[in-house]
Amino acid sequence: MSSLRDLRRRIKSIKSTQQITKAMKAVSAAKMRRAQDNVLAARPFAKRVRDVLGRVGSASVGMKHPLLAVREPKKVAFVVVTADRGLCGGFNANVIRKSVQEMNKRQNVEVVAVGRKIRDFCRRRGYKIPQSYVGLGETADVGFARQVAGYVIDKYTAEEYDEVYLVYSQFVNVLVQKPLVLKLLPVEPPEGREGDKQANYIFEPEAEEIMGKMLPMYIENALFQALLESKAGEHSARMTAMDNATSNAADMIDRLTLSMNRARQAAITKEISEIVGGAAALE
Repeated sequence: MSSLRDLRRRIKSIKSTQQITKAMKAVSAAKMRRAQDNVLAARPFAKRVRDVLGRVGSASVGMKHPLLAVREPKKVAFVVVTADRGLCGGFNANVIRKSVQEMNKRQNVEVVAVGRKIRDFCRRRGYKIPQSYVGLGETADVGFARQVAGYVIDKYTAEEYDEVYLVYSQFVNVLVQKPLVLKLLPVEPPEGREGDKQANYIFEPEAEEIMGKMLPMYIENALFQALLESKAGEHSARMTAMDNATSNAADMIDRLTLSMNRARQAAITKEISEIVGGAAALE
């Protein structure tokens, strides 16, 4: 059995850790609320972009554009979005596991790492990382999404990549974050509403010019939405993990306090026995 001094030291240490995890839970809860509001506010625009792209694509079948060009997938890029930090349960591990499963299905794969966790993982495992982005901050930035989109668009237009996939964690609710895989390039316009193909649209400006604007916007918005979803999921996972850590610390403190009380009682009983034994010897 541990000594009273060791037990008191461990209880003090765990209480300090409990204070840290409780504070981290509160901070993550505040950040999660803001991130969740951002996700919910951005989803309608993302849906509208997909709808418009689907209508234009349905009404202009056969249109040629560099971002629509389908080639044999000789080289494939994966844009994987993770967090820069840990302490968020299985959030990063789930995204990395999903990306590895998809990459193992293909040959000649490169990883565009968005987040320190996926960058460090790919470096340890020997994956090719032509570009990485770390230090994302606590909120998603549309300028950052535009930067990543510009990189993959340039690479695909130059035919250095034949396919580009996006892997990120979709925010479902506070307890659930779902890893998703989205094909970014070549762009596959969503199916338009019934009747769009038969509709006689008059485009102003021309349909080709509209598609030329919509396709990069679609990719930028997909990346920005992935960043928003990832941030909301990260903060939710960290809040849940810190809540569990705080509860586990309380359980450990209770068990150690019980052990300390037993050790103290045993010490008192031993001292009493020694006193009684000494008094009996003097008689």
